[in-house]
Amino acid sequence: MTRETTRRGFVTGLVGAGAAGAASATAAAQQTGTDGGGTATGGGTATGDGGGTATGDGTADGGGGTAGGGTAAGDGTAAGGGGGQPDFGDWFEDVGNYTGEVVDLRDDSDPEVQVGTEANGGAFGFGPPAVHVENGATLTWTWTGEGCPHNVVEQEEVFDSGEPGCEGVGPFEYTFEEDGIYRYVCDPHEQLGMKGAVVVGTDYPTVDTGGGGDGPGIPQVPDAARTLGVATGVAMAATLGLTYLFIKYGGDYGEFEEA
Repeated sequence: MTRETTRRGFVTGLVGAGAAGAASATAAAQQTGTDGGGTATGGGTATGDGGGTATGDGTADGGGGTAGGGTAAGDGTAAGGGGGQPDFGDWFEDVGNYTGEVVDLRDDSDPEVQVGTEANGGAFGFGPPAVHVENGATLTWTWTGEGCPHNVVEQEEVFDSGEPGCEGVGPFEYTFEEDGIYRYVCDPHEQLGMKGAVVVGTDYPTVDTGGGGDGPGIPQVPDAARTLGVATGVAMAATLGLTYLFIKYGGDYGEFEEA
């Protein structure tokens, strides 16, 4: 047996040992990803084989989501926080002049909504139907004199302009003192889709987009997969490095004659 044969056998054994080490590291990583992870329960408690328990109420309170006549968020919505698309639910489903836009009047010193704009088959609309104002702002509804009689009645009766009327009615004003979403109608023409909404301040229910944006969120790699990848990479790098060193700088193992 020659020196080259001996070295080749040694390297072969080394590579085999490295492969076994990589397999062991992979199995250990998989075990780590399963044994220590535990089970997350609905109450916010995580339990695992490690014996440690993390407890919590599992509830995020966005500030109540209710402002006077405001609306609390239901399924598929994020309560409070603001800054996102307001959650109107199906409020504007039958409103002909609602395009999905919420007109921002927060920088307007005299925010105003027209009563009796062209919509829903006649002068049966609020214009614009959805607006956003600051907390403390006074919003004015002004009658156009078309499609009468009209009035402005908040869904929870937070504000009410009174009996329906025409040119002699209004303008009607209301000062908002609590954040939230306020939905209102014209009583005589509600069935035609004469509806509106006012978003106030920053603490109001928003649509849950699942990623904080219009598209899907950034994919997350599970901890077990990361551990598995790191362990496998380290084992392979160690094996290749040792192989290179022994091939290039391996010592003299002597020469043996074949039997």
